Amino acid sequence: MSDWGRVVRVPLSLEWERVEAREGEFEREFLLLSDLEDDPVGQWVKMAKAKGEAKYSDELTLKLLVALHQKIDTLTKLLQNESREYPALAFKGAVESIGHGVVVMQESVFKSQELYYARINLPVFPQRIVPPFF
Repeated sequence: MSDWGRVVRVPLSLEWERVEAREGEFEREFLLLSDLEDDPVGQWVKMAKAKGEAKYSDELTLKLLVALHQKIDTLTKLLQNESREYPALAFKGAVESIGHGVVVMQESVFKSQELYYARINLPVFPQRIVPPFF
């Protein structure tokens, strides 16, 4: 057991930079990456569930519809060569372990009392980027 509580070894890559003068740029990117999770069909299903309009719908059918819609969007973007480029961050490295509220790197790279913005690339399809501030 470590000093940080429960941590799990993970094969993730991390890009990061001290926030400093680029705070506005990082906040915009954070919001953009956070909103990528919800496509129009997924948002509609969530709203319908919240209003109680989907209580007589088949849950599995709704989930499949949303998943198919997301896959078609992803394939369309691939076919049209639409890829999103993100501004380069100052540092890159491999994550050793991760836990609730902690990222453990192979070397000591972060300074105490500093604010950092990062991108964690998750190895899933379609690719998912998690943008934490820490």
